[in-house]
Amino acid sequence: MSRLPRPRRLRLAGAAAACMLALAACGTLTTDRAGTQDDKRLPTQPPLTTTAEDWQDVAAVLGRTGTLSDHSVYRIPLPRTDLTVTSHHVVVSPGLALTGSASFARYHDGTMLMGDLVITERELPEVTDALQKAGIAQTALHKHLLAQHPAVWWTHIHAMGNPVTLAKGVKAALDTTGIPPASPPPASQRPLALDTADIDAALGTKGTADGGIYRFIFARTQPVTDGRHILPHTLGIATAIGFQPLGDNRAAINGDFVLTADETQNVIRALRSGGIDLVELHNHGQDEQPRLFYLHFWATGDGVTLASALRPALDRTAVAPAS
Repeated sequence: MSRLPRPRRLRLAGAAAACMLALAACGTLTTDRAGTQDDKRLPTQPPLTTTAEDWQDVAAVLGRTGTLSDHSVYRIPLPRTDLTVTSHHVVVSPGLALTGSASFARYHDGTMLMGDLVITERELPEVTDALQKAGIAQTALHKHLLAQHPAVWWTHIHAMGNPVTLAKGVKAALDTTGIPPASPPPASQRPLALDTADIDAALGTKGTADGGIYRFIFARTQPVTDGRHILPHTLGIATAIGFQPLGDNRAAINGDFVLTADETQNVIRALRSGGIDLVELHNHGQDEQPRLFYLHFWATGDGVTLASALRPALDRTAVAPAS
């Protein structure tokens, strides 16, 4: 085997070193899940601005109308109004803990689907098969309620692609469940049997009455990305708290805190100090930055007392009321 003369070898080594330095200066090239080269130093992209009309093909496929938030995220709710679920002798309202969703956001490289489906144990295998056949990833599977009957599960979903194709995949999964067709919202909201003014004062912001539930949403104060896309809180990346009236200003509370790892134990201690039960601690996604965990909770009692017990846990997280 012939060898290059020593000066030639030195020149090649120097050229290789220079090339490596140039690559380092330009950012490391890696391969993403689709097998394409992705420059990690490219800036993350926010979702593109859209209108409700841009999502009419998606709504038509799913047979349901959604709502557009921040001119970017189109969310279609998927409530289990067909089920009667109890937890600790409370008949759980679909609006408190039995509503999934499919949310769509358009980015520079395609449309993102994120959401979750509320399904029974009997439905789970066929839902899984339908999602996998459609190329929609399941990023989490867990429960949101304690001592529930019948047992229901939440499966979180994620995909990138053509919005109509994604909607068809979700529809195929829905068709294996008892999730009913969309129904029109009630013409008027019944007054909530809760001291909402004092609940607002305890939590430091005003809640929203929605479908018989008094609801609060808190967004992370720092950006959340998946490395390439900025993920707004309207994709479900938020702390959600719901109060279901039980009469005489009493409520059942359920929801989840979105947390970084270093916040988790402080929030657990704060919730337990207030007598609030833990349900689940888990992920919803698989590649968000910073890494996020979701802590679900449950309690019943006086609504204002429960709100006061939640406040110390909120104060231990980097969140702010969502507009």
